[in-house]
Amino acid sequence: MASVAPPRTAPRPAAPIGPTPNPWEMALRQLNESAARLKIDPAIHQRLSTCQRELTVHFPVRMDDGTVRIFTGYRVQHSLARGPAKGGLRYASTVSLDEVRALAMWMTWKCALVGLPFGGAKGGVVCDPKQLSAGELERLTRRFATELSVLMSPDKDIPAPDIGTNAQVMAWFMDTYSMHVGHSEPGVVTGKPVSIGGSEGRAEATGRGVAYCTRWAAERLGLSLAGASVVVQGYGNVGSIAARQLHDLGCKVVAVSEVSGGIYNPAGIDQRALRLYHQEHGTIAGFPGTQAITNQELLELPCDVLVPAAVEGQITAQNAPRLRCKLIAEGANGPTTPDADEILARRGITVVPDILCNAGGVIVSYFEWVQDLQNFFWTEDEVNDRLRRLMGRAFEEVWERAETAETTLRAAALDTAIARVAEALTVRGLYP
Repeated sequence: MASVAPPRTAPRPAAPIGPTPNPWEMALRQLNESAARLKIDPAIHQRLSTCQRELTVHFPVRMDDGTVRIFTGYRVQHSLARGPAKGGLRYASTVSLDEVRALAMWMTWKCALVGLPFGGAKGGVVCDPKQLSAGELERLTRRFATELSVLMSPDKDIPAPDIGTNAQVMAWFMDTYSMHVGHSEPGVVTGKPVSIGGSEGRAEATGRGVAYCTRWAAERLGLSLAGASVVVQGYGNVGSIAARQLHDLGCKVVAVSEVSGGIYNPAGIDQRALRLYHQEHGTIAGFPGTQAITNQELLELPCDVLVPAAVEGQITAQNAPRLRCKLIAEGANGPTTPDADEILARRGITVVPDILCNAGGVIVSYFEWVQDLQNFFWTEDEVNDRLRRLMGRAFEEVWERAETAETTLRAAALDTAIARVAEALTVRGLYP
């Protein structure tokens, strides 16, 4: 493994970002601003401001030492106006009802923006999966799936992986539901292993979509990606794939991070060597030839492209004035607060918004769902080609709307998506 020279100077100290913003308040503010621009009927606006269903469950799990522990879980369906609820399940100690509400709302807009026949949902369990054994994680998942079975089915609510969950967790979910109904039902979840009905290309889809959007935005901005410096916050499924994809496009990835901190080298970090190192050590910390930095220092590094691919509320009014990038491609959901958006717009920093930039995951989840319902499966090349076409169409619509309205890409994306959901509610009418 070739090493790279360490930086000669440390990045400048980062400013604190302050308290974590409430994601539900962020989502509501975005909706309210869009509704005002669109002049949406107040009754429709009220419905869009409220989640349709919210399920909170407290369930017991037997731990390896024989004790029983009570866990809290959530499943929120924001809107079913355009189709069954679709959205991931998050296992994290920070999960809260307001976070799940916001993520469900953003999922509604995301599906509408890229033209999928889904409504938005999200779920999660308050836990630290890294502190659970494999057996404890399986028992927690199967009990949580049982609690959610009152909402789940291939035509009502289709979960998927998110932070802290993966293809194995989805396999346990699918198997548990299948045991309840007495037959195999692969279409009840997406993001599961290919061996039981998962789709080729699903694991890489979100990061690949981030790379697509970065390339398209760079082309329109006249920014060459050959040698362009890239900083990626988050080395999970989205961030690690996006980093490798951008590396393959000729970018120089100078910094990446995980929850405990990041690594930095202005000469660039070999992404394939880093992947092997991470697989061997379980962390990116200590990768040869790099300097340790904090997540907040990472956000403020000089770069051409910044990819926030961790959690919501990372770019705020406190640190937005200090960002030194030209383009932000949002791999995470809600990484930028509304106040920060205003600052970035004034500074001329282009932001490709989350509901467009990270939509690759739900697009290929839709492909997986369709394949399961038909029992007819596509090759990875077919999946990637369809993904590129759907994302490309959505990107063109958003970019053209932003230019025509002389507004930001986020405003254009939100207005496009929210108008479509509002239209669906209007056409369907009010029952009874």
